[in-house]
This record gives sequence, C-alpha cells and structure tokens, in this order.
Amino acid sequence: MTEKYVIAIDGPAGSGKSTTASGVAKRLGIVHLDTGAMYRALTLAALDRNIRVDEPEKLGVLSQQVQITFQRNPDGSQLVFLDNKDVTADIRSGHVSSLVSLYCRVPAVREAMVQKQREAAKNASIVMEGRDIGTVVFPDARFKFFLSASLEERAKRRLRDLVKLGEKADLAGVMRDIAQRDRQDSTRETSPLKRANDAVLLDTTGLTIEQQIDRIVSLVNSKLNP
Repeated sequence: MTEKYVIAIDGPAGSGKSTTASGVAKRLGIVHLDTGAMYRALTLAALDRNIRVDEPEKLGVLSQQVQITFQRNPDGSQLVFLDNKDVTADIRSGHVSSLVSLYCRVPAVREAMVQKQREAAKNASIVMEGRDIGTVVFPDARFKFFLSASLEERAKRRLRDLVKLGEKADLAGVMRDIAQRDRQDSTRETSPLKRANDAVLLDTTGLTIEQQIDRIVSLVNSKLNP
C-alpha cells in the first residue's frame, strides 16, 4: 500500500504558495488543496450575504454550510467553486483580498475550515498551502516548507494578477495592502502566520515558479526514494 503523506507549504501573501503548490501536486501526481482559496470563497460568501466580520455566530454557521470544491483543468489550472458556482476570478478581486484576512481570523471560521482540510487529507496524499498548515492544520506533516520573498517582489506578483483581472492598481498601493495583510496575519490570536520550526525555508525572490517547484519536488523525492 502506497504511503499517504502531506506536503505543507506556508508563507505570506504573494510568496508564490498557490502556484507552486499546484505545480508540485501536478508533478507528483497528488491532490492540491488551496486553503487560501477556501478562505477567500468563504469571505465572498459572507459578503454576498451581508454577513459582517463582527458576526461570528453567523460566520460559523455559514462556514459549516457552504460547499467549496476544486476542479483541475486539462492544462493544470484549478477552478474554485462555491456552492457549485465558479468563483475562480471573483475570489481574487481586490475587494475580497482586502477583507479575507479579517474574516479568516474569526475562530469559528478557522475551526470549520481546518476540519474540512483535515478531512480532505484522510484518503490521499496531498499538497496544502496557507499560513498555518505546518503549525496548526498538520503539525505532523512529513514535508514542510515556508516560502518567503521581498515585499516589493510579492507586490509585483499581486499587481500582475490584479491587472489580469482588469482591476486598476499601482505598485505602491499593493505594497501597502500586502504589508497590512502581513501584520494582520502575523499578529492574529488564532493560528498566526509563522514558520514551523522544522519547515524548510525557501526564499523565492528572483526564482521562477518552475525553480520553486523543482526545489520542493527534489527534496520530497529524495526522502520518498532515498
């Protein structure tokens, strides 16, 4: 029987977690679960229902009720569905990006999302990325990585994403938004962003996505096939 394992990839906004995790999963032939997309989808659902961030009971119920699923395209890209509706582009909007950190810090939301994430890893090897995967969701994960990059590099990446979505933005503004997100993620009481003691640190500044994928896959394979 093939051993099941978890690859946890953590890091701040714009460090390349999602794209790298998707590429690693495709290269290794295992499942990719984008936890950031899960929190973004929940935030979108709350906004659509006019549920405020200071309504934890309503957010807790919503977190349990919503169905968040993923579908991989033949080209390797991944679609995100919220209650069977494709929200792949919607969850990357500037509005959702500016609020997701506030919604995902609500304990009831995180408890529900972590439960969904752990359930997903029971039956298959999985790549999961976020901000607390190696510290909270899967502290015993066999493979842990923490991606980082300079603030300017991360802002440039996010700016390119926003431009592709047709949104107006500038580098200075995006840098301010990401710096604020970093502060919120690192100082929240529930599951703050931090590197697990046993996580491999990978600075992605100046690296291409393929180089990031290569380094992680190489380290994983070296342990799976010593």
